[in-house]
Amino acid sequence: MTEVTVYTREDCHLCAEAIGTIEEVADDAGTEVDLTLVDVDEAGLADEYGERVPYVLVDGRPAFKFRVDPDELRACLEGS
Repeated sequence: MTEVTVYTREDCHLCAEAIGTIEEVADDAGTEVDLTLVDVDEAGLADEYGERVPYVLVDGRPAFKFRVDPDELRACLEGS
């Protein structure tokens, strides 16, 4: 199982888009992901991340900022 963490915030349309892309690519690839959402405002990380959300980690490694490229994500998932 691949761990995917998305640093997000409330009412973030790019975050919703990124999460949808992650779920769709994982489903299409038949890969099971453990998707964790971290609200940077609630977790006290707003100073660290500012407006740089969504910020996506795949298996603990930085992978995407702002937008998730489906082809790059597929490659990440296949390499896990």
